[in-house]
Amino acid sequence: MAPENTIWPGSFELAISGHSRQELVEQLRLAGVLLNPHADALLAHAVFDEPLSEAVRIVDRTVAELGHAAGATLPQIFAAAEEHGLSLCPPQTAPYLRLAWLDQPESADSVMSAGRAPDAALNVASPVLSDDPDFPTGFYLRVVDGQPWLRGYRCDDLYVFAPEVRFAFQQAY
Repeated sequence: MAPENTIWPGSFELAISGHSRQELVEQLRLAGVLLNPHADALLAHAVFDEPLSEAVRIVDRTVAELGHAAGATLPQIFAAAEEHGLSLCPPQTAPYLRLAWLDQPESADSVMSAGRAPDAALNVASPVLSDDPDFPTGFYLRVVDGQPWLRGYRCDDLYVFAPEVRFAFQQAY
């Protein structure tokens, strides 16, 4: 049984449908999804040069639900997820999840960048694509003032995510 405060009842099957980078960016634009510069940088990464087609079962968990009631770093979160039978999502997951979940609940806080995880955001747990500390770490989804966003973020291995921060992971079928 899924925790009471999950986004979806149990899990959500997401089709990653193999669009080229250009097609994917166009689909986001047509859906009214806004991107920040970090999301643009992530979408420009070579991993998006090779379209991926597969179904991914998505579950969400808070940092606390993964066993870190006081918060945790990204490496700790990823390790805890693995201990719970969850794995990282393919890097291409976040844009497709954004397109599939345009009715995400709106954030009560419209501040876009405050050095902390934003209100009502869903981080998509996927491999970090670069060791460069200036390159974005990953994507998160958020709705602000009625606008769906696909945003990239940066953090180092020492940044502590609060216990209530939500992450989407891949779950085996």
